[in-house]
Amino acid sequence: MSRLDSQGTRRGFTLIELLVVIAIIAVLIALLLPAVQAAREAARRAQCTNNLKQLGLAVHNYISTNNVFVPSFSSQQATNAQGKPDGWAWDGGLSWRAMIMPDLEQNTVYNAFNMMLKEDSPGANLAWATAWYTVISVYLCPSDGSVPGGITSFQTAQGTYSIMTPPPNPSGGQYGVPVTNYYMSFGDNYAILPLSGANPWETGPPFVPGVPRRGYDGFWGTSNLSTYGLGAYAIADQGQMRGFSDYRTRGAPASIQSVTDGTSNTILIGEGLPAQDPNSEMYGHTGVASGTTIPINFYTGLTTGGFGTTVWQSRFSYASRGFKSLHPGGANFLFADGHVVFLKASLNPITYNALGSRAGGEVVSSDAY
Repeated sequence: MSRLDSQGTRRGFTLIELLVVIAIIAVLIALLLPAVQAAREAARRAQCTNNLKQLGLAVHNYISTNNVFVPSFSSQQATNAQGKPDGWAWDGGLSWRAMIMPDLEQNTVYNAFNMMLKEDSPGANLAWATAWYTVISVYLCPSDGSVPGGITSFQTAQGTYSIMTPPPNPSGGQYGVPVTNYYMSFGDNYAILPLSGANPWETGPPFVPGVPRRGYDGFWGTSNLSTYGLGAYAIADQGQMRGFSDYRTRGAPASIQSVTDGTSNTILIGEGLPAQDPNSEMYGHTGVASGTTIPINFYTGLTTGGFGTTVWQSRFSYASRGFKSLHPGGANFLFADGHVVFLKASLNPITYNALGSRAGGEVVSSDAY
């Protein structure tokens, strides 16, 4: 484009004028880009909310049929001669996510699992191959782009540890472990104590009168007071599932009647990040649940140490058993009555713990979260 000068001849824009125009355009783009990104994240967060609502409907359909909440996994751990859980001798079945698939209109995937087999049954991986590699989008949060295909590597520093060795992919696609962004809640049972000892969040004995307790016996919702091992089980089988999930000792599933704190005040399912949790497998029992003693969105993305490390920011520490998301400022949670709430990462920890227990007797006002 050109214009006339004082002598009537045409000349183009000067370099300075062009630079000014380019600078103005760059400023406009810089102003618009955050708004576009915020709009996209709002859409992703809305889709995540919808995913959780669908899971809530499926769980309540399950309750209508079975009169109890879906259990965390489908079979009980093997026992010793005294009837106590037998250490690491698993009789692992499928997680709750597989059990509600008929209620998500995923009957084809559900029927592809052989329910007579367990994770550690010979040949289970080949029998489950088709269902194993079928990605169900409702179990993935669109804000988490770290696993766009829903499959992670098997037993690597950034991957997922499953009890079952993954089968070959029947379609020839990626080999690995299917993962999820949604975990059932074991509430305010201990997530770290007594597995790794003292930590910044959970309170252990001696308890001080008048000081609110954070965390209760029965780590990860089990009936265990102590860590793994037969000797500990023989004398310490006194924990109690305070949320909805028992990681491995399979207490009785929760019923609607057992939620005396109110279904609208109790967390059922929340978000997690496979990149920050090596036990995020979709179908196995090791990835069934997280708890409310760890702050929301606490970062555990380092790969330092091994399982049980006290480097709390490591994905191999038991701090990874907390709820988290990539939504700015908090995470989405499905409550037991089916409604979804975005809880801020700054939520008072005592309130957060109270929302995790289904029968703790705490009083939580609606404006507290």
